[in-house]
Amino acid sequence: MVGGVYGVAIGGAFFGESMFSLAPDASKVALVALIRQLKGWGFRLFDCQQASPHVMRLGAEVIPRREFIKHLTAAIRLPNHTGRWEFDSTD
Repeated sequence: MVGGVYGVAIGGAFFGESMFSLAPDASKVALVALIRQLKGWGFRLFDCQQASPHVMRLGAEVIPRREFIKHLTAAIRLPNHTGRWEFDSTD
């Protein structure tokens, strides 16, 4: 493993806690892959917590608190992901 992202999932919301990389840009690749997988599983919100230049370049958006609460409320009402946390095959 040369890069990754970890966090906490509640319903259809994922709260990214930290990213790491042992190779240049590996955490960026891991983040994009995770978000793609979460979308496939029906997740509706990825909270990256910080509006860093890094995540903003990858498509993160700063939204007003009221809008965030609205998205969060809807997302956490979704069922929790069950089963293994493995990437679905794209073959």
